[in-house]
Amino acid sequence: MAEDVQGRCREVEGVMVAQIDALVEALQQRRGDLINWVRRQRDAKVHALREQVTDYTHTLQSTTATIHFCIEALKESDPASFMEAQEVLEERVVGMGRDWEHNMVPEPRVAPTFNLTLDDKTLLAAIQQLTFIQHKPPGTPSMIPEECSAENNSVTIAWAPHPTSLVTGYTLQIDDGSNGPFREVYTGEERVCTIDGLHFDSIYRARVRAFNNTGTSAFCEPLCLQTAQVAWFTLESNHPDITLGEGGCTIACDSYEHRVALGSVGLSRGTHYWEFKIERYDGNADIAFGLARGDVCREVILGKCGGSWSMYIDSERSWLMHHGEHFNRTAGGVRAGDVVGVLLNLTERTLNFYVGGDLQGTISLAGVTGVLHPAISLNRSVVLTSRSGLHPPKQCLAAAVDPVT
Repeated sequence: MAEDVQGRCREVEGVMVAQIDALVEALQQRRGDLINWVRRQRDAKVHALREQVTDYTHTLQSTTATIHFCIEALKESDPASFMEAQEVLEERVVGMGRDWEHNMVPEPRVAPTFNLTLDDKTLLAAIQQLTFIQHKPPGTPSMIPEECSAENNSVTIAWAPHPTSLVTGYTLQIDDGSNGPFREVYTGEERVCTIDGLHFDSIYRARVRAFNNTGTSAFCEPLCLQTAQVAWFTLESNHPDITLGEGGCTIACDSYEHRVALGSVGLSRGTHYWEFKIERYDGNADIAFGLARGDVCREVILGKCGGSWSMYIDSERSWLMHHGEHFNRTAGGVRAGDVVGVLLNLTERTLNFYVGGDLQGTISLAGVTGVLHPAISLNRSVVLTSRSGLHPPKQCLAAAVDPVT
């Protein structure tokens, strides 16, 4: 046993010596880099001083030549010739004086001193703190409730490491919003994470654990966060024919062809209700209200392709449509000022449409799974305003009937 202790001690010493040797080598390399940088600064200063001496020499030679020229001119015996050269001589003397004042400054252009001091305090402090750490898993991290929040169908979770632990990273898990099993949603070094696309009106449990090269900690106590009870969304479209206003709540179209816009949130569980107010309508075009998947075609009327379900309506009647199939023609249309409501019940798998609070049609969504977005299609004859974040009116819930399949 004693020999084993001795061997383990020598092993630790060897690793420690190798690590310190590596630190010394890195410090030597850094010393060389800093010395080279100082020498480059020295060379730059010397070069600047040599350029200044060269300029001084050139100015002195030019001044000497001008003085000799003036002396020779003064020796001229013919006054008329001297008078002819007088103006040229004055210009040269004035220019010489100006160049002398500009170039012949008494101070060097660069200071000979180096205002540099090596900042070694941080390194010295780090050396003083150099010590051993024990090879053990980190302690359990803790949630920071005051920095955690839920907005619409997104949650933001923040946590802190155990104060005495060495941590490499974290693993964050949440459940399905129905007290089901946990699933991993994030692994990394950050200590805050935002999770989007969750279910509305659901309570999610979140927990986190830390890990390092030795192992992992236990999970912290779960933190509960509740998403919004009702879905709030804006309309989104990058199609050049679509014009959005009022923060994505008002929509218009510049094309005679139908263009599709989707809501900014996806829905996959619960009951949701939203409305569209018809701000402008000439009574001729069809307006289509409904649902669509995220990859729906944006240049055909809603309900034309398999990834969308709609009620399209004009001033006299409405049709339901899915995958290009028209069904359930209903008398009664819309005009400017009317409100069209859409009630999505993902528990019963139904999609209901209302005009002025009266049921206009119902589509069955039996067998439909995945994420669905509120959707609208319109052309240039229509301006709509969306209203989301609403609870279903009681009369709409009472008016629901068996869906049309």
